Amino acid sequence: MATTNHDEIVPELADLHLPDKPDGPGAAATLAAGIGIFVLGLLTTLNEASAAIHDFLDAFDGEGGVGPLSGKTTVAAIFFFGAWAILGAIWRRKDIDLKRVFWIGIALGVAGAILMFPPVFEAFAE
Repeated sequence: MATTNHDEIVPELADLHLPDKPDGPGAAATLAAGIGIFVLGLLTTLNEASAAIHDFLDAFDGEGGVGPLSGKTTVAAIFFFGAWAILGAIWRRKDIDLKRVFWIGIALGVAGAILMFPPVFEAFAE
């Protein structure tokens, strides 16, 4: 993972004497967001495809009245925070290729959004 000299990229920062910080924590949050969106989309589709998954996700509802939506968002949030914590710990002091992580996060987010699109998840309905 390459370390960059920010003075070469943005000369205006040279006078500020900013400490060089690792990119890992930001990269962890970016990738975790993509993972969370993808899991939400995947659960949306799986909820239509499987009665067992629908019942599992519906169990998170309690008295809320929103059905499996509460299960989808709860599980997706667990994946988001879990991925953020794990990747954040692993990448805490590392410089990561932010461009690559950004595009992976975008790809996961787009895939998750496609899986949440009604014509897509309804095609998997039992």
